[in-house]
Amino acid sequence: MSRALDLFLALARLETPPGRERAAIDLVRAELAALGVEAVEDDAGPAIGGDAGNLHARIEGTAPGTPIFLNAHVDTVPPEGPIDPVIEDGWVVNANPTILGADNKASVAGILDGIRRVLEEGIPHAGIELVITVQEEVGLRGAWAFDCDRLTARLGFVYDVDGPPGRIVMRAPSQISMDVVLRGRAAHAGIAPEDGRSAIHAAARALAALEFGRLGPGSSRNVGTIAGGRQRNVVPDECRVGLEMRSLDDAEVVRLAVETTAALTAAASAAGCDVDIAERREYTAYAFGPDDPVVAIARRALVAAGCPVEEIETGGGADAHAFNAAGLACVNISSGMELIHSADERIRVEHVDILSDITVELVRAACA
Repeated sequence: MSRALDLFLALARLETPPGRERAAIDLVRAELAALGVEAVEDDAGPAIGGDAGNLHARIEGTAPGTPIFLNAHVDTVPPEGPIDPVIEDGWVVNANPTILGADNKASVAGILDGIRRVLEEGIPHAGIELVITVQEEVGLRGAWAFDCDRLTARLGFVYDVDGPPGRIVMRAPSQISMDVVLRGRAAHAGIAPEDGRSAIHAAARALAALEFGRLGPGSSRNVGTIAGGRQRNVVPDECRVGLEMRSLDDAEVVRLAVETTAALTAAASAAGCDVDIAERREYTAYAFGPDDPVVAIARRALVAAGCPVEEIETGGGADAHAFNAAGLACVNISSGMELIHSADERIRVEHVDILSDITVELVRAACA
């Protein structure tokens, strides 16, 4: 068993939902200490309601080139049972029917093992920084709380896209979320329905006026949660709805949000209800060109690691959004994980080792 795989299995066994990453952060810090690398934990944990903060480590360069930073996160979506990683037919899977945690612990293991190889083999590098984040799965909270002024490197690489190693995210979306509360008036549904104002009916009218799902290339709208009412024979006086809009075009996501607000407001008014809309920008779209230096380094490294290179767009968010928003050039690359956030999550054994190779080759490419 390779050292990268052994480390991934150790990390995967730890239960680390958002806000409870202490065990994984301590393990990563111990692994770095064994390599003679000091990792500093920031104060993000208490600030965002967790038991651990982000880790930052810097390894001074030994050769000319471009300093780089590498990122992965240690939290997972909450598991619905114990995590017991096993190897079956060349895949790492969970023996139990819940997540594995390859998202994103396989990346953490690959980065750490790659750094180990660079140091033990004396591979020249222009400076390496490591940022291990917490609470990525609940809105990139750790990355948003991280002080990017700590970083010397201005170019970075996040390992947090599913699919075989070799993918480079060239475009990622903006996202706007909405938490909506519609308030009407309760009444007996049989004796005095005319005295009631149905908040659920108002919500239904608003949602019926909108399109959902894929709205065009790179754009989508979703209603993810809806709850309301107290019992069947009472006109419901409250309904709560959770929505989100995403687009690779930031102007389009703003237009979708305006359209959604208008539909909710009109439906509430028609039903004699009030509506409160809490709108939140989760992150802002970014895009790279094929000639951007950070993309060129990623491409050289992936080719050197034997990975077929594929430039892609994604509809998902990742810590790369936070780093790019801070003015850093940061691309997201795939890490081999498949069927993430499900009981069928898996990763090929060989891909864990390839993540270590990619780390080494990113260091070499940045030093070229």
